[in-house]
Amino acid sequence: MLLVEDDRELAGMLGELLADEGYETEAAHDGQRGLHLGLTGRYDVMVIDRRLPVLDGLELLRRLRARAVTTRVLVLSALGEVADRVAGLDAGADDYLVKPFEAEELLARLRALGRRDLEGAECLPLGTAALDLQRHEVVLPRGERITLSGREFELLRALAQRPKAIHPRAALRTRVFADSTGESIVDTYVYYLRRKLGRDAVRTVHGLGYQIGVV
Repeated sequence: MLLVEDDRELAGMLGELLADEGYETEAAHDGQRGLHLGLTGRYDVMVIDRRLPVLDGLELLRRLRARAVTTRVLVLSALGEVADRVAGLDAGADDYLVKPFEAEELLARLRALGRRDLEGAECLPLGTAALDLQRHEVVLPRGERITLSGREFELLRALAQRPKAIHPRAALRTRVFADSTGESIVDTYVYYLRRKLGRDAVRTVHGLGYQIGVV
């Protein structure tokens, strides 16, 4: 994720929040730097503050869209009038969140943007295999299929959606097992996935959490 926010204290807090949710974040503190990173890097989503030094957030967004950058963008702004939100969306934002905001709402909106990227997609890559999003099955290289339970599928999808990220147990429990207590349920379903797909399907990053492996 690219986070373009000139308030360094807020950027640091958001970076920690997003890291806890399994996002890998790169930060820029002015619009020019954000433009450079947005044009040269590859991100799943960008969070852009509207009032930025050097280059305004909406102008930054317009330039990205003019260069055919289609990455999902959430604009953050203290400007919350209808006209302000319309201006943000017309500039190319996919969503617009007014400051101050609750962390839970920000995370929910980011999850929604992630789901939009999966609309129309049929599979997620799992190394040489793939996760069939419609049938909840893992498709092996030779065409064999392994059926997953509902929660096995949701856990594997959460890991596969951000393959470079390390997902803390607490974040996975909140995202996949919200109705359950205790982080041990994550370990239990990781065990189930490894039993079906092999030990390399999910990597343990000691002290940090889990990461998608290779099936």
